[in-house]
Amino acid sequence: MPKNLALFLGQALRNPTHVGAIAPSGLILGRLMARDLGPHSKLVVEIGPGTGSLTRAIIEAGVPQENLVLVELNEAFCKTLAKRYPRANIIHGGAQELGKHGIKGAETVVSGLPFLNFPSGLQHEILSAVFDALEPGRELVQFTYGRKPPISPQVMQNLELTWHLRGRVWANFPPASVYEFRRGG
Repeated sequence: MPKNLALFLGQALRNPTHVGAIAPSGLILGRLMARDLGPHSKLVVEIGPGTGSLTRAIIEAGVPQENLVLVELNEAFCKTLAKRYPRANIIHGGAQELGKHGIKGAETVVSGLPFLNFPSGLQHEILSAVFDALEPGRELVQFTYGRKPPISPQVMQNLELTWHLRGRVWANFPPASVYEFRRGG
């Protein structure tokens, strides 16, 4: 078993509410998530990067590590990310604390967080912090294994979020849907 998969599965078994997947994200999913990113991207924030499979796709799209902020709650994943992406800014903490870390003016936030596992209050806290960290009009790119947006309709209404389906990745295990969320119209 590859070391990355062993770490991921071990952490998923220890804390299934924080690791919302059964395997790291696949390459095709990562490419769809990073589709609009590239060498031109300034500040990109990834929340819930896990072992870094989406991070790899973001870097392969051309985003310099120095322009990446990786926010991860799991300490073991943070250590792995620090070894794998030494020039990225890694924050060991919750995504709802983006403001506490001075994150502002992000071009995009990429998320692998398992929002379906979170109560609506935590969803609201995290998404408020995300949209405070984003430049106005910029998007949160989120994937889910479900066939509808993973954010509570009440939270979307309260925060005035709109969404768009970017695409579905049937080749991922399990298949995933990618959504873009924006604040306001």
